[in-house]
Amino acid sequence: MLEIVNLDQKLGKKEWKARRSAYQQRLYDLEKAAFDAGVPTVILFEGWDTAGKGTCVRTLTSRLDPRGFTVWPIRAARTYEQKRPWLWRFWNKLPNYGHMAIFDRSWYGRVTVERLELGLPQREWMRAYNDIVDFERLMALDGYVIVKFFLHISKKEQARRFRQIEKDPLESWRLEMEDRERHRNYETWLLVYEEMLERTDTSFGPWTIVEATDRSFMLDKVYRTLIRALEARLGELGAVPPVISVAEAQGDETYA
Repeated sequence: MLEIVNLDQKLGKKEWKARRSAYQQRLYDLEKAAFDAGVPTVILFEGWDTAGKGTCVRTLTSRLDPRGFTVWPIRAARTYEQKRPWLWRFWNKLPNYGHMAIFDRSWYGRVTVERLELGLPQREWMRAYNDIVDFERLMALDGYVIVKFFLHISKKEQARRFRQIEKDPLESWRLEMEDRERHRNYETWLLVYEEMLERTDTSFGPWTIVEATDRSFMLDKVYRTLIRALEARLGELGAVPPVISVAEAQGDETYA
């Protein structure tokens, strides 16, 4: 699946800049409409180290009303979380009706990082696939919009980005031993990611593979996918806001 993705796709920087304001305004309007309609949204980013997950999160949230969303950077479960069912900590992070939750990594670490690096028994990570699908099904039945992005880059591109980060004294701290080890085992991770995508791609929680070699193309696809998903859900409720120009847009006090 991932081997056949065309990672050479690009979008000119000028073209991206010309589209960016309209995308940001549209997403802001959809955020307000979802709040008014009580539609909760879950957006999650998975993918390779240095693929651009943080960049996507920062760009998406830069023009949203901060009262309407929460960003959750996911790390390893803490000691007290390990003493509860493994999805417990994610249930607690689901957004209120009308709000958004943006996950920088997510519950998919159970079938990737914990499987490969923490030695999770096969019976546990196999069961986790069913847990994940059931978890997302329950969200969808409760009216959640679920948008899942997998940011994909090649091993060669990842190596180039690693070298670029290492040269910057202000950024080199970001690279850890685990990052380099994952890079060396790129092919193994590729197989695990492909299995993850295949087993958890559903009608209510579809994956969007984002070609992330070119930053402008990546951001453009993320915006288009998210806007389309929100418009579809709000359209079912007859609550899609009209499209207005950026020049006409004015802020208001939607979030009390």
